[in-house]
Amino acid sequence: MRILFLEDHDETRHAVVARLRGEGFAVAAARTLEEAGALLRDEGFDVLVLDRTVPDGDARDGLRAWRGSGIATPALFLTARDTVRDRVDGLDAGGDDYLTKPFAMAELFARVRALARRGPLPAAPIVRIGDVEIDLGRREVRRAGVLLPLRPKERSVLELLASRQGRVVSREELVRHCWDAAETPASNVEEATIASLRRKLGVPGLVRTVRGVGYVLEDPCR
Repeated sequence: MRILFLEDHDETRHAVVARLRGEGFAVAAARTLEEAGALLRDEGFDVLVLDRTVPDGDARDGLRAWRGSGIATPALFLTARDTVRDRVDGLDAGGDDYLTKPFAMAELFARVRALARRGPLPAAPIVRIGDVEIDLGRREVRRAGVLLPLRPKERSVLELLASRQGRVVSREELVRHCWDAAETPASNVEEATIASLRRKLGVPGLVRTVRGVGYVLEDPCR
């Protein structure tokens, strides 16, 4: 899941980005509407998290313009502007949700996941491959009914593979969707995550390597 986070306050931006990445989200951060607009033109995102007041304007107006240009990505306003009029203005401008500061991180995560489920990721709450169940809402994975202790990145990788079930996902796409540039210190980061995921999923194996291309999630019993 890729998130665009617009926030001009450095301390808040760094703290929220760190916590989102810790939950397994890939995050691109911007501090102005101009920066956010450039990222939107160049990259695809599953959710936008927008502070209202930034140095070059009101994100309400920015979102209204983006909606007018055809960008339909679900958007959450995260802001200290907490009057009823502010919330109505944000929603009328094309916002899908509105969370006021101060806020609880757990609530932010839940709202982001809820918005992402409206977007291009699988709408089905549970994906099944053999005896493995991937609960996209709760972000839980079970095999034969047993909850697996997956790390956030392992869950993100598995969810992406599940959304392309039976089709090959390239290494480049895997890294692009589950990490961001600031988080990719080693060229084999996806290999290490896939290896750990395979160990935790157990046998028979579900993740097959397509040499020189990428990975595919499939039921080995079919």
